[in-house]
Amino acid sequence: MNQHTSFDLPICLAVEEDAFFHSDEIIKRYIPDIIGQKTLVISEEFLIGIYREKITDISHDFGNAEILAMKDASFDEAVAIAKKVCVEDIKVIIGIGGGRVLDTAKYAAHISKAVYICMPTSLSNDSLASPFSVLETYGKTRKTIECNIPTAIIVDTNMIINAPETQTLSGIGDTIAKHTALYDWKLAASKGSTRIDDFAYALSRMSYDSVYHCDEKNMKSRVFIRILSRALVMGGLAMEIAGSSRPCSGSEHLFAHAIEEYYTDVKISHGIAVALGSIGACIFQKQDPTSMIEFFSAHGLDINPQSYGITEDMFADIWKKARTVRAGRVTILDDIKHDRAQLNEIYSRMVEGK
Repeated sequence: MNQHTSFDLPICLAVEEDAFFHSDEIIKRYIPDIIGQKTLVISEEFLIGIYREKITDISHDFGNAEILAMKDASFDEAVAIAKKVCVEDIKVIIGIGGGRVLDTAKYAAHISKAVYICMPTSLSNDSLASPFSVLETYGKTRKTIECNIPTAIIVDTNMIINAPETQTLSGIGDTIAKHTALYDWKLAASKGSTRIDDFAYALSRMSYDSVYHCDEKNMKSRVFIRILSRALVMGGLAMEIAGSSRPCSGSEHLFAHAIEEYYTDVKISHGIAVALGSIGACIFQKQDPTSMIEFFSAHGLDINPQSYGITEDMFADIWKKARTVRAGRVTILDDIKHDRAQLNEIYSRMVEGK
């Protein structure tokens, strides 16, 4: 850190085959001083059941660390875990799971000032390295809360290969959505509501480019997994450097947030929701979405809103609500009228997939 910057970076990013089975060796290479310190492993009950051997092995490697099955991905749960960490003098938190686990463990580590090691079981979004946690606050209402990024990130390629394909597709969607997010960031900067950090912008663009222009299309290949892992981490670091989510979040994310807040019965992952939102955002920004649609099709990412139970009326209402879900977030939505005829055309185009 120099006198002009105020951001942190992870000490370790390891993307290796069977990394979970030698995570202690990886940590010894990069952060040897935390080996032997009291550690808490956080996951979810069903994941502990599925990955019992690996999680137990990790616990043994870190001094027979306690394994805690978190109740939910909420602010209250993160605070309760942080209280346990402080009261019991725990120094290291290891989060093992998807976005829900990682966000909860990350915020608990932030509050308790524990060292946080992130070990994802899927690559569903860029939260694994971001300086934010998305947590439930009141009921199912979720809020994005600032926190510290992980000290170490360990990705086991075998785990990701065996993860549900929909989770990897979600990570792809979150990465490709940076295309429209960066447009909105520039637009907001031109209006004086924010400023562009060139390095953060470049990292986010590199994240997008590395996946969009990747020749390897097989999502089960270790080459693709390494590329997607690093792309998601680059997105997280771009947000850390910028001091906000602007390098990775624009009007397409407002669309996703509107679904999450107003249409909680819609069963769609965050990354897939922003992928759908990026098609509409592209059109609002007067960019041709054809190549993006073709990219999603090539990877088997379904952009048909009907597949997720989103009707034409719901689609229009989601975009209407997207304008209000994040007050003060300047995007292309501030410059366009809520045109139902145009939204119907976009919906039809997405249903047809072209």
